[in-house]
Amino acid sequence: MQQISNLLFWISNGLLIPVMIGLLYFFVKSIILLGKILGQYIQRQKSEKQIKQWVDQLTRANVGESMNELKKLSPNDFTKTAEQVMASGTLALVDKNINQYELDRNKEADSAKLLIKFGPVLGLMGTLIPMGPALAGLSTGDISSMAYNMQVAFATTVLGLFIGAIGFVLFQFKQRWTQTDLARLDFIAETVTEDK
Repeated sequence: MQQISNLLFWISNGLLIPVMIGLLYFFVKSIILLGKILGQYIQRQKSEKQIKQWVDQLTRANVGESMNELKKLSPNDFTKTAEQVMASGTLALVDKNINQYELDRNKEADSAKLLIKFGPVLGLMGTLIPMGPALAGLSTGDISSMAYNMQVAFATTVLGLFIGAIGFVLFQFKQRWTQTDLARLDFIAETVTEDK
């Protein structure tokens, strides 16, 4: 039994370095994604009013004119998909374009989901792994070793929770934007194809 517990102890201690590297990787990734989402937010704020106004004015009677107005808007994934939906000849193509847009947006949101899941998991692992040596240091009276291991445990916890929080915020933004865009694309599809 002693040999098995020693083996588990050495395996868990061996995981500390990969866990810390993983936390650093996801921390850098979360900062990069935060910068990207900030850029997307600024772009959306610039074009949101124009897109909303364009969608509100769209009717079956002015589809051709609206298509020309759409081409004048600043190009982004939504406007490109809206053009494809309006140019689609069949309901099947309309559905295909909208579904592809949704799949692409969900794929973008996967990186935020990854942060939500892996940040806290790695943070918890980084907390529990140094606790064994910290308790061993406490039992032998090695306070400096215990203090160092506790410092590592708390730092990894905070970093893991930070990564998870950033991922959650990013996912919320992405999800809200995707739902808004899909509602607009559905409206466009129904308007364009209502007589077919």
